[in-house]
Amino acid sequence: MSGSGWVRVASLRTPEAFRAHLENGGISLDFDETLASPDASPMARPLEADGLRAGNRYCVLPMEGWDATEKGEPSELTTRRWKNFGRSGAKLIWGGEAAAVRGDGRGNPAQLMITPATWEAMARLRGALVAAHVERFGRNAEDDLVVGLQLTHSGRYGRPNEWGRAEPLAASHHPLLDQRFPDGVRVITDDELDRLIDDFVQAAGLARRAGFHFVDVKHCHGYLGHELLGARHRAGRYGGPFENRTRFLRTIVERIRLEVPGLRVGVRFSALDTVPFTKDPDGIGTPEETPPGYDDAFGLLGDDASLDAALDDARELLRLLQRLNVRWVCVTAGSPYHNPHVQRPALFPPSDGYGPPEDPLAGVARQVWAAARLKAEFPDLVIVGSAYSYLQEWLPHVAQRVVREGGSDFVGIGRMVLSYPDLPADVLEGRPLQRRRICRTFSDCTTAPRKALPSGCYPLDAFYRARPEAEQLKAAKEASRK
Repeated sequence: MSGSGWVRVASLRTPEAFRAHLENGGISLDFDETLASPDASPMARPLEADGLRAGNRYCVLPMEGWDATEKGEPSELTTRRWKNFGRSGAKLIWGGEAAAVRGDGRGNPAQLMITPATWEAMARLRGALVAAHVERFGRNAEDDLVVGLQLTHSGRYGRPNEWGRAEPLAASHHPLLDQRFPDGVRVITDDELDRLIDDFVQAAGLARRAGFHFVDVKHCHGYLGHELLGARHRAGRYGGPFENRTRFLRTIVERIRLEVPGLRVGVRFSALDTVPFTKDPDGIGTPEETPPGYDDAFGLLGDDASLDAALDDARELLRLLQRLNVRWVCVTAGSPYHNPHVQRPALFPPSDGYGPPEDPLAGVARQVWAAARLKAEFPDLVIVGSAYSYLQEWLPHVAQRVVREGGSDFVGIGRMVLSYPDLPADVLEGRPLQRRRICRTFSDCTTAPRKALPSGCYPLDAFYRARPEAEQLKAAKEASRK
């Protein structure tokens, strides 16, 4: 058992042990006991849609490094990480990481930006990823490599100028989350959203010039786009009914179609959410008490709502995306700020987090099920699933089963790429996994940026372990425990 009482995945060394653990916990998660040979693997099949062709079914999810320059350009650390994305063997790169479309949209002072001042540096960053991919996999490997850029505004979670100073620009007031900002929360106005749409469209054009195949108009994890989806109590043109709450997304997509021809559009969105969680006296996550009639969320999974019913919001959004001819969709859940166990299942919480209130495998299964349900109902959409890193040794086995049965088109991996970037290549080339490199969800990649340090896998990546920030992180963690 771990310190939080949950069994460590690393201890489940056989298919029998893993299956028994899932069954004992009532966790519905299927997997293939044996991996197919590389030439017969469902994960090795290419997929073509909307004029884009990805050569296999592994996808690198956006992984922010909190290590860009003051101007928003990539640093040496950023470039190293993107080169690892290229060497990973995955043929779909979903954004690399989130890039803010303007200064006040940065979630930290070291977030990437895509602006007229930075787009050439972003083009070089993409080029470094592609060159690393070609160097590793051969001269023609670029032909079926799809690389996108995630566009974002951090909204409520903006910290553009100082690491320790929040400058929230929220989509709407929230009865619980507003209380976490003692200096108050400003709600962005309709006119400001109109101008922000211009910034997103400009950023899309710059991404096209930089060579990206698509842009992701980010609508997940509590940031501005996601919060707008749930802004039922906002007045004006961007709140209230569904048509208004999706006006921001709809207008951006329509204008990109008109003003940036040839650029594809994808959307990563949180299909499920819960009430905000906080830490109880034992350090475990517990839901906050909500006011009567609480509905300040998109895809709210409440005590009296079934998982299937909670997907009704997602269904309505996917119907809209179909009408907009958006084919590429990445399904995730929740937020790293108010319910990280829903968004990013982990055994060990970051320094400012809480212990998991459920077996993290239950969180994985929830997202896998949600993506499969939506794929079944929207078969023409290309669906990318999330939350796979916590599966550790069993990631390839679950991934193969999901893709083989049509539960999603791609399996997205995030944190795993920091510790073990070439996991997809190892699997697809028939090599055994390197257990010493498998992400164990120690959460240092989250704790480090919470301490104003670059994100990276300090426990398992020798490069980060040898950097001076490793000692700073260790000292900061020790101080937070006192």
